[in-house]
Amino acid sequence: MKYFQYRYIILGAILLLVGACQPEGEYILEKPATPYNISIPKYFPTQLNIPADNPLTEEGIKLGRYLFYDGNLSGRTSPDSLMSCATCHRQEHGFSVGATSRFNDGRPFGLTGRKTIHSVMPLVNLVFNSQGYTWNGAINNNNNQLGNPDLGVPESQPYTHQNIESIVWMTIVDPAEIDGSIERTVHAIAQKPMYPPLFKAAFGTEEVTIDRICKAIAQFVRTLVSGNSKFDRYIRGEENLSPDELEGYNLFMTEQGADCFHCHGGAGNPLFTTHLFYNNAKDNVFTDAFDRSFVTGKPSDKGAYKAPTLRNASFRTAFMHDGRYKSIDEVLEFYNENLVYSPYVDPLMHHLSTQGIQLPQTKLLKLKAFLYTLNDTAFIQNPALGNPFTQPK
Repeated sequence: MKYFQYRYIILGAILLLVGACQPEGEYILEKPATPYNISIPKYFPTQLNIPADNPLTEEGIKLGRYLFYDGNLSGRTSPDSLMSCATCHRQEHGFSVGATSRFNDGRPFGLTGRKTIHSVMPLVNLVFNSQGYTWNGAINNNNNQLGNPDLGVPESQPYTHQNIESIVWMTIVDPAEIDGSIERTVHAIAQKPMYPPLFKAAFGTEEVTIDRICKAIAQFVRTLVSGNSKFDRYIRGEENLSPDELEGYNLFMTEQGADCFHCHGGAGNPLFTTHLFYNNAKDNVFTDAFDRSFVTGKPSDKGAYKAPTLRNASFRTAFMHDGRYKSIDEVLEFYNENLVYSPYVDPLMHHLSTQGIQLPQTKLLKLKAFLYTLNDTAFIQNPALGNPFTQPK
């Protein structure tokens, strides 16, 4: 019996000593957070963009999901001043903005009423993106900028401009989005009794910080993986495409057809985006100061923007960087006969000389039929990704 008593005394002393040696700000978890093994769909890339200081955990993702849907992220409590990530990134629209009573033109705006610079990009399969976030790619691993003094955010960690975590704090303070402050948001979240235990489970203590808020939401966003569309099942040999869908796919994958694959991938690129940036001949006058040239400083990048994924495209209600098109039909009409010459058009726009691909309507309908095979209804209906505040406990 004494042996066991001595053993526990010695063990307790060791734990106290280790705790005393912990660097300030680091903690020994009473119960370590549970690693989360992300499910990668068959034929998808296996290289994931997950920062070393924010590994995915079950507890972190759970916390992030609550925060993603919590209107108190705005730092306010009045019902007409609540705003969350889900206000603009709606699951039923593939985590992009929808044409709601609030955003009836598909373009979002913040609590000030001021519209965002660009339309909302869908939060889908971002864990596979290493080419920069947002329409111009300004949020990227090589951006060493810190903070934003103009918006009251100090030039210090954790206010980076490099990853999904960065986008969270930027959204909170952006006057065209939540238009809040870091301090007010942290206070509002910390005051809700449900959160301290969730933060403790995810990060070791009940302390609520902006760093932890950003990390938890980023963890949840990285789990938004869509890879079970009809086309995915076709590639896996589980389902057949119709003749029209197959012909649409052939049009998609050939330069003589619709010539979509250069920018949006195909069977060899199941993300249906290269995550790269192109001037796709929408305009010949460029007034947007925040196109790709804003990031690179290259005049040749005027009017260039990221090629968004085509997955779940038909669930969206705003297309292109400015949301000018409201449906797939309008987008197809643009590529078919409304390309506009400028010196900055990407060389991959092979049909510029004829103002478009000039396909007959019968073939455009088949191309559209193929694009609809990229819809993943299981993704937009998955209760594990939905609003936890409105689901049964």
